[in-house]
Order: sequence, then C-alpha cells, then structure tokens
Amino acid sequence: MTFDILLMEMFNGISLFTILLLMAIGLAIVFGLMGVINMAHGEIMALGAYMTYLTSIGFAQYAPDWMDIYLFVAIPFAFSVTFAFGYVLERVFIRWFYNRPLDTMLATWGLSLILQQTYRSVFGAQEVSVPLASWLIGAWEPTAGIQLPLNRIFIVGLTALVALSVYMLLYRTRWGLRVRAVTQNRAMSAAVGINTKSVDALTFALGSGLAGIAGCVFTMIGSTNPGTGQVYIVDSFIVVVFGGIQSLIGTALSAFVIAESQTALEYLLSGSMAKATILVLVIVVLYFRPNGLFSIKSRG
Repeated sequence: MTFDILLMEMFNGISLFTILLLMAIGLAIVFGLMGVINMAHGEIMALGAYMTYLTSIGFAQYAPDWMDIYLFVAIPFAFSVTFAFGYVLERVFIRWFYNRPLDTMLATWGLSLILQQTYRSVFGAQEVSVPLASWLIGAWEPTAGIQLPLNRIFIVGLTALVALSVYMLLYRTRWGLRVRAVTQNRAMSAAVGINTKSVDALTFALGSGLAGIAGCVFTMIGSTNPGTGQVYIVDSFIVVVFGGIQSLIGTALSAFVIAESQTALEYLLSGSMAKATILVLVIVVLYFRPNGLFSIKSRG
C-alpha cells in the first residue's frame, strides 16, 4: 500500500514537472539569450490555454463528431498563435528594453496586467473549462492499487516529444547553432555575419510558443481564468535560476527536482508550507552556488 502511494505521488510530481518544464524551457531560452525577464510569460501561457478553449468550442459547434481529435488541432494552433504573438511582441515592444533588466521587468509586468484585463474583457472573469477527449478519461491501472490518469500520461508523452524537438532544434540545426553563438558572444556573432536581431525575434517567439503549448497542457488538468499564468510564473523563474542560466539540461533537472520535492512536501505538509519550504531550500542552494545548481562551467 505504501509503495503504491509513493509511486502515485512520484507520478503526480512528474505531471507538475511537465508543465514547469514547458514554461521554464521558454523562459530559459529567452533569459539565457537576451537577458529578458519576461513577467508576461505566464499570460502568454494563458493565451495558449484560451486558444485551446476556442478550438474546443469550434469543434463542439461545427464538428462535434470529431471532438476526440480536437487536441491535435488545438496544440499546433496554440503554438502558432503564441509564436506569432511573441514575434510581434519582440519586434514592437521587447526589443526596446534590451540591456535594461529592471525596465524590462517593470514593462513586462505592466504588459501582464494589460493582458489579464484583456482576457477578462474578452472571455470573462469566470473560469472556463475544456472537455477532455473520451480517450483521455479514466486511468491506467498497472496493478490493483495504482491508478495513473490517462490525461497525465498523455501530457508526459507530449512534453517528452516537445523537449526532444527543442533539443534537436537547438543542437542539430544551423539556426540552433546561431542561437547558441549569440548566447555565448553576441558581438562576435554579429561580426561574423549572424543577424542577431532575427535570432532574437525568432527565439523569443519560440519561447512564447512553448508557453502556448504549456497553456494547452494546463487545460487538461485545470480550468483557465485571466490569472492562470500567475500560478506558474514564479515557480518557472525559480526553476530557471535554480537550474542555471543558459543550461537547458539544468533547467530540465531543476524542474524535476522542484516538482518532485514540492509534490512530496505537499503530501506531508500543506500546499503553502510546501512552497515556502521549497523557496527556502532554493535560497540556501543559491547562497552556496549563485550561478545555479546545474550551471555551465566556463573557462576563466
């Protein structure tokens, strides 16, 4: 019995890990490349969730017989909308705040408030829910005492696919090579002919698109409201800083450690105490390792 509970709690931690990872990867890419502290990243996640909601409404109204596959339309749709939104946002807004971290934080915080109010005006202040496809309802029971929800199993698989795609994009393509070059030395990259402005815009758009997928995933486990993004934005920043700036592997490991620790502590303590304990532990670790637990070592 104890082993069954432990296994299910570990799986719940993996479920939290998937959302944190999708949010934190986008933040890590943008933060590591441009040093942009995007406080509106959570609202971009909420935009992805609302796009998923609109997709479900469209299928329910115009193609009810195809509701079981609406997610396969909603996921690329949420990514495309948030990718385009991120690209435009970087071109007309974010680019004016480079190398001004405090101004960037304040400006994007103001943008997050504007987006929240926009969502309230368009979708209402009430929570909206997205119906699960029939094949995601229920649980897989490998043994009599263990139940693993099918929707969370799907989320884990989707996150693994997205993480692998991002890795291949950044480490197996010429565009990824340019991104890594700009991250390491922007001036030298520009000197050898890399269009750093284009890299900035596409990278910010990619980070936004990943947040959109995170929003789509969130609709499978909870309801969406204008403040949904604020639930995960602080945790996502903690993951990025704890893992080490510019380290995607560190971000993934950090998300896993924090998610599993938080799930275990929530089982033993209250939710608020679990978050407070995690924050204290992160502060202690960063005191001894200010560059993050899994930061990239560089030659002096």
